[in-house]
Amino acid sequence: MTYPRPSLWIAGAACRGTGPTIAVLDPATGGALAEFAGASADEIARAEAAAAHGYRIWRATPAPERERVLRLTAQAMRADRSPMAALIVQENGKPMREALAEIDAAADTFDFYAAEARRSYGRTIPARSPGTRMATSREPVGVVAAFSPWNFPAINLVRKLAPALAAGCAVIAKPAEETPATALAIANHLGQAGLPPGALNLLFGDPAQISSVLIASPVIRKVTFTGSTAVGRQLAQQAGAALKRCTMELGGHAPTIICADADPEAAADLVAAAKFRNAGQSCNVASRFYVHRSGYDRFLARLAERARAIVVGPGSDDATGMGPLSNARRLDAMSVLVSDAAGANARVVAGGRPLERPGFYFSPTVLAEVPASAAVMRIEPFGPIAPVAAFDDLDEALALANDSAFALAGYVVTDHAPTARRLAQGLNAGAIGVNTFTVALPEVPFGGSGASGWGHEGGPEGLEPYLLTRFVHEA
Repeated sequence: MTYPRPSLWIAGAACRGTGPTIAVLDPATGGALAEFAGASADEIARAEAAAAHGYRIWRATPAPERERVLRLTAQAMRADRSPMAALIVQENGKPMREALAEIDAAADTFDFYAAEARRSYGRTIPARSPGTRMATSREPVGVVAAFSPWNFPAINLVRKLAPALAAGCAVIAKPAEETPATALAIANHLGQAGLPPGALNLLFGDPAQISSVLIASPVIRKVTFTGSTAVGRQLAQQAGAALKRCTMELGGHAPTIICADADPEAAADLVAAAKFRNAGQSCNVASRFYVHRSGYDRFLARLAERARAIVVGPGSDDATGMGPLSNARRLDAMSVLVSDAAGANARVVAGGRPLERPGFYFSPTVLAEVPASAAVMRIEPFGPIAPVAAFDDLDEALALANDSAFALAGYVVTDHAPTARRLAQGLNAGAIGVNTFTVALPEVPFGGSGASGWGHEGGPEGLEPYLLTRFVHEA
């Protein structure tokens, strides 16, 4: 598949930028897919004006029509799923089956919020005086600045677009510069489905320039960001200075507790199927493992066996079980984390090194006897590294799991219902999976606290940040 030349998207059409040149790389080879010009101050200003105009039209659009546009977009994405998935494979590197699943999840998200567009209910409040009326209505918050990352270029963007558009907001989005074509394909489907020009605009370029200008702009009324905790703090400070609402879906470092009653080999199979998906580049992926000492050796041996058996290669190859990391930054970070853990007396029992080939490949890695002080246990690895440590009782397991600034997701593997309830109540996490690693779906709320951010995406809760409550008292 030929990679399309990326562009900006302003006022319902693709347009060329006049800002800095952006190179889009193929993670499978490290070579260039395309170069294009990002946004300058002029294009940012054009996007602001287009969004203000588009918002006036879209907010006045009846909810059933907004629903229709979102449903048509979902249908179009499903019809176009293979070409769209191929774009993700080219830009992001993940295997084709994972890219197809991502397109399906994005389409499901549009469908879910299409239905939610009809459910922005107000209420009537019993009046205190005869002949008067008191009522509330739900109104769109305004124009939204949305920032989404490269690890899931379709679903992370759609989890912002779908609720915002369902609520009647307009959006200026800055998706990741590494994955522009996926975002542009989504914008094109929305436009063809009937979204008014200006209701969605896409900017690429200098992230610091675009974010600072948009957040300070009087046009923008809300900010939503998915990405690192460090960048989230900066954007939250800017939004706070302007007294603008913000949703921050930030980093995670999800603990997984493998209990004494669990089958160690079956638990390792479950972990291996989830941990190395998308090469471990997910905020809610299981990323540190605490195993009861009675099953520790069996779990470790099986997980290492499964890691060594994973076929690492280009996402376009049918045999590939794990693709490359998405960029050279992640490749370098993996080597640093493994070296630090080894220096802290952890054992490398599988992988532990980059692969000697073009592209950004790192071997699926399992580390044993990893101390709590090792960097890989303290910071989000965001890659295919599974650090494992033993525990002796549930109190110790909870203490180890909760010894983190992050509180996004957590997981438990157990066959004992009371143990499951105890750990689910005791883990400090916004989303908890028991014998499953699926915690982010269109219909459920997903969000954390602490260094993992503020607010939720998904479910009816995901619509709330894009709505204001208006009270009217008629006498």
